[in-house]
Amino acid sequence: MFSAFVALLLAMRATELLIARRNGRWAREQGGVESGARHYPIMVGMHCLFYVSLVAEHHFNPMGWNALWPLWLGILALVEALRVWLILSLGRFWNTRIIVIPGGRRVAKGPYRFVRHPNYVVVTLEILLIPVICGAYLTALAFSIANALVLRTRIREEERALRQLAGPDTNFLPRFVPRIRIHPAASKVRWAKEDASESQPPGPLG
Repeated sequence: MFSAFVALLLAMRATELLIARRNGRWAREQGGVESGARHYPIMVGMHCLFYVSLVAEHHFNPMGWNALWPLWLGILALVEALRVWLILSLGRFWNTRIIVIPGGRRVAKGPYRFVRHPNYVVVTLEILLIPVICGAYLTALAFSIANALVLRTRIREEERALRQLAGPDTNFLPRFVPRIRIHPAASKVRWAKEDASESQPPGPLG
């Protein structure tokens, strides 16, 4: 079961790399310029070592599958569905590299309407959930820390590159967690009702 699980994950990652390579080739044909090329091999190396560590821990320190693995697997499936959504939302602009086409416009649809970096939410959850499902807790801890360090540089580079693009300003959006916003009209109605209730005499006790 573990081998099939890892094989499926690797097949998904390979598919994503093929999409990224195709999109990257197209972006460069449009005059796209890459940013953050120096840290990209580090990021790729970290993700490769993640799977090596996952397999090694499962082999040499088998803890067995987490007792709640069906729950975590269901959450992981939702995370992967989110990845598909954001890939479809970006279309040809989705990539594992930071490639900006001069004169291009920011994409503000799909999950990018709510947060600036939904892809990194997906990556962070994957690095946590995948080893937890398999009982590889040391891998989950070590690579969650490593991923946070890599993303610190990655996000800084990406946001600097995105400033070159036209289109809607998305800087007001949170980076990772959507805000719950109340429509101003609804807020006015709520406050009006509260004011009206406060003006009424108190009812009988009990």
